[in-house]
Amino acid sequence: MEESDRYTIDDVAFIGRTVREYERMFDLDLGEWTGKSVLDCPGGACAFVPVANGRGIDAVGADVLYDTPPERLREKCEADVDAAIAGFDGVEDQFVWSFYDDVADVRDHWTAAYRTFVPDYAEWFDSDRYVHAELPDLPFADDSFSLVLSAHLMFLYSDDLSHEFHAESLRELARVADEEVRIYPLARFDGQEYPRLDELREMLADEGYATERRSVSFEFQRGADEMLRIEV
Repeated sequence: MEESDRYTIDDVAFIGRTVREYERMFDLDLGEWTGKSVLDCPGGACAFVPVANGRGIDAVGADVLYDTPPERLREKCEADVDAAIAGFDGVEDQFVWSFYDDVADVRDHWTAAYRTFVPDYAEWFDSDRYVHAELPDLPFADDSFSLVLSAHLMFLYSDDLSHEFHAESLRELARVADEEVRIYPLARFDGQEYPRLDELREMLADEGYATERRSVSFEFQRGADEMLRIEV
């Protein structure tokens, strides 16, 4: 597939998903994690942290941009949603339109996510709810979180992120998890599976972690209907 014929976006977009999207992407029942600690890394502009905290979960977000003042981050949210939506022009047929009705509905979801995130980020800015951090080096102790979620960075940006980055990041996500890690998607922007996924799973197995590929009830990029679950 030619570069001009597939979805592309410059750099890592600071956009977010709603909790409804998270529930589908991660096969997630929030009720199962009430009273437990959950890390969202990278958290981006997702609605997960504010909503999960409102439901009795000790949820923390970690992201390289969480040292940005709230108003500046709101402006970046708006700009990055615009850029991400513009990328769909002419390549809509590369996507599965079952969860979302159309491109306008995608915008509505991503806008709703950051509009939930921004006020909470402003309230809790520079606190331990939103932590400035960047994979593969997280400022948390071993086994800090019952569950660790990681969406739309690993594997997706593999044209820009090295295999070594993926290996080190998986180790780090597993290090700070006490029960499990869930990562979505397993595909790159072109819809193809990350080609060295089996190597990474073998590495984790050698280090004592069990892994499984789990089908999820969410597919937007064609073929991106699985997550990786790491049992700690």
